[in-house]
Amino acid sequence: MVKLNKIYTRTGDGGITGLADGSRLPKYAPRMQAVGDVDEANSAIGLAIVAMGDRAETRWLTTIQNDLFDLGADLATPIPEGEDEPWALRIVASQVERLESEIDVMNAELAPLDSFVLPGGSAAAAAVHLARAITRRAERSAMAAAADVALNPQALAYLNRLSDLLFVLARRLNDNGARDVKWVPGASR
Repeated sequence: MVKLNKIYTRTGDGGITGLADGSRLPKYAPRMQAVGDVDEANSAIGLAIVAMGDRAETRWLTTIQNDLFDLGADLATPIPEGEDEPWALRIVASQVERLESEIDVMNAELAPLDSFVLPGGSAAAAAVHLARAITRRAERSAMAAAADVALNPQALAYLNRLSDLLFVLARRLNDNGARDVKWVPGASR
């Protein structure tokens, strides 16, 4: 369990931050960009929860917010070569599979798409679309970091599935797609 007695430490004032194993790196490092983008996605999901109100799906999103803290810890914990680190908090396959199951349940109720969907419809769907777009950025950042350092493949898969889940959830919030705003190519020419 985390215990924070002091919020500021001054250790990051020089642009360096610490990882879970005690090592330090610049705050602008790709790994830290990914951690920050995951945090931003989590915050956007918090706004979506507020916009959605009291629905069954808000409980899913609260679980996902907890997962995203796990994912941030995962990204902030280097994977040592050839060593097993049982103490490290890592995203596991069952978390990715849970997202896939939730996507399948929601998607079964939706009409197939015949166009791309613009972010909008209802306020709740628009908030979820924003969270989806930020999650996609977090995924791109994590992939960029993975080009430099070893990252947990399940963490990368989780971000990919999460953006898919958020897309399907936004459609569900738009009366199962009936209130989706569809893209009309060239409509403003």
